[in-house]
Amino acid sequence: MLVNMTDVFTSEGRTVEREIAFSCEEFVHEGGRFPVKESGPVFLKLTNTAPGKALAEAQVKLALAIPCDRCLKEVEYPFELSIAREVVSPDQAGPEEAEEQEAFMEGYMLNVDRLIDDEITTSWPMKVLCRPDCKGLCPVCGKDLNTGACGCDTFVPDPRMAAIMDVFNANKEV
Repeated sequence: MLVNMTDVFTSEGRTVEREIAFSCEEFVHEGGRFPVKESGPVFLKLTNTAPGKALAEAQVKLALAIPCDRCLKEVEYPFELSIAREVVSPDQAGPEEAEEQEAFMEGYMLNVDRLIDDEITTSWPMKVLCRPDCKGLCPVCGKDLNTGACGCDTFVPDPRMAAIMDVFNANKEV
């Protein structure tokens, strides 16, 4: 959704408030596609702070379906985003400001979807778990260990002892 910022840039002290429907079916992050399970409207407030400058504030609540990092079960992860960015009109923006806001500004138009995408990317969790004590998947057969044990031999020898084990195995009489 594009919002024209011309009136806000040119009218000193002007404030514009809008409620915009956020319509996105999936979010792409690091090569993965994550469906949007819930999304509320975007509350957008644009305030002129100086000639050619404005403060863009947005608030939105949404939930994405992200797989658990241990067992791959789908987890509905909520995002409550509160965004505040200073925006400069293209005719007054210096090279640094223009580069900084090129992701969400298209001339005098504010791209609200890209602004929200950038905020989701920076707010992405380091680890998503379906529950704090998630046991994950069996490294041998891939069974979800939260549903019960699989019976696989998961003994992993200490790699520091591998050289000693080779000596014992080489001298073993058959």
